[in-house]
Amino acid sequence: MNVKLNDNVVVITGKYAGKQGKVIATSPKNGTVVVEGVNLHKKAKKARKANEVSQIVEIPAPIDASNVMVVCDGCAKGVRVKHSVVDGKKVRVCPKCGAVLDKAYSKGGKAAAKKEEPKKRVRKRAKKEETAESGETEE
Repeated sequence: MNVKLNDNVVVITGKYAGKQGKVIATSPKNGTVVVEGVNLHKKAKKARKANEVSQIVEIPAPIDASNVMVVCDGCAKGVRVKHSVVDGKKVRVCPKCGAVLDKAYSKGGKAAAKKEEPKKRVRKRAKKEETAESGETEE
């Protein structure tokens, strides 16, 4: 199965053909994927507590993985997946434009993920002490 979690895919057959969405869940054993906004089923939800309200909710149901294609960021089209080796790792590649489809390797890998972490907070205690000392010298 060439479709992974959080991939942008386009549905190629069936009732929702041409619709694009993000993969919410995958089931490689069954060969199915759940796509956001595609194959919505209505389910009655019963109120279990006194303050809850019964309602009808729409839940995305799984569709077969063979009915979706991965959307390439460079081409903006659904493409078949080609496998290639980049930096010693096997990655998914667009056969048309050569762009890497695996998001972990397209932006520099794990190093880029570490850079995105928020900076550590710096204590402001030292500044307060300096202002207190400067206040004493002014008097």
